[in-house]
Amino acid sequence: MSAPDRILIAGGGVGGLSAALALARKGWSVRVFEQAREFGAIGYGIQLGPNAFHMFEHLGVLDAVMEVADLPVATQWHDAYTGEPVLRLDTGPGFRTRFGHPYIIIHRVDLHNVLLNACRNQDGIEFAPSSAVTRFDDHGDGVVVHTADGGLSEGIALIGADGLRSRVRAQLLGEQEPNFIGWVAHRTIVPIDQVPAGVPRDIVGFWGGEGFHIVHYPLRHGTLFNVVTVFRTPTFMQKVDAATLRAELAATYAKVHPAMKALIAITDFEWRGAVADRQPIRHWHNGNVVLLGDAAHPTLQSLAQGACMALEDGVCLAALIDIFRGDFPMAYRHFERERVARTARVIFESRFMWTVLHPENAAERDQVFRRFRAMKRDDVWDNMAWLYDGYDPPAALDVRVA
Repeated sequence: MSAPDRILIAGGGVGGLSAALALARKGWSVRVFEQAREFGAIGYGIQLGPNAFHMFEHLGVLDAVMEVADLPVATQWHDAYTGEPVLRLDTGPGFRTRFGHPYIIIHRVDLHNVLLNACRNQDGIEFAPSSAVTRFDDHGDGVVVHTADGGLSEGIALIGADGLRSRVRAQLLGEQEPNFIGWVAHRTIVPIDQVPAGVPRDIVGFWGGEGFHIVHYPLRHGTLFNVVTVFRTPTFMQKVDAATLRAELAATYAKVHPAMKALIAITDFEWRGAVADRQPIRHWHNGNVVLLGDAAHPTLQSLAQGACMALEDGVCLAALIDIFRGDFPMAYRHFERERVARTARVIFESRFMWTVLHPENAAERDQVFRRFRAMKRDDVWDNMAWLYDGYDPPAALDVRVA
């Protein structure tokens, strides 16, 4: 393919790189634009469910991912005030047998580097760092992308994978601010030997209370420890100083279990992000331009599915572009048909779980805890089957579009 025949991708995150790699493996030429000077990721941990693994297989990176991933022995929900377990879900051999693949935790930088290295070793992918896509022109027979440095780039199609505040989405749909829910997240990574006593180091731990939670788990084969401190605050959209942050944390977590207070004491103030999603919509494309990942359907973190949905999007979209070779609007329509219901359910179920995980008073907390403590392992697995069970769109797309 000549240079103008390439597919342009705005955003070099998990979704953008997945789409680029999947397309290039099918023979397409791709150019990926990233606003940062170097392609990279913010350094914190993420969780990936079994539904990500078919995507890794299609991308040819499964072994590389598993080399840098950790397999927690369980996920466990604690009462934030007493420390007592509410629900423990083993994620060992039984889990892998049930869903065919494990549940993993991984440093986001490591996942990003796996995808980036695979892209660099694949013919047909060009990178454009320091090139934030600001707008585009769709001429019907091709697309021109404008970047913040004044550059122009031609292609046959554009994929907007530029995240929660997507410039491509803003132009495509006319939408502005995401749905900020009034919460913030602080992400902290420390050496494992700095983990306070009494905090389990081999599980994904969750401690939830009235207007706050903490998630923690090990990274890089037990050498690092990831802590995410999340809470509701009126300053969620403001830049505040360290003294204000400490006061917020002290007030929010004043009555929690000592293990949580110990985690608060090691919280890093360098990374603070407002929590948001968007209302699901049915259409993510117009003409030769389409959205994927957080640009299309950002979700709350309750199900730990943001990266998984971006991976699924990238692999699914590439498969459809290849099936409808040259007819991008048709490929995009089938992409929406394949992905809208699933991603909308993730958004709605994540919102529901957000309320469940943060009971607003003692009576509500007791009711929620009784219900979950009564759940059996298989009950939990059955509730997650719609998300985890064998999702592999490329395997069935040829049949569905015939």
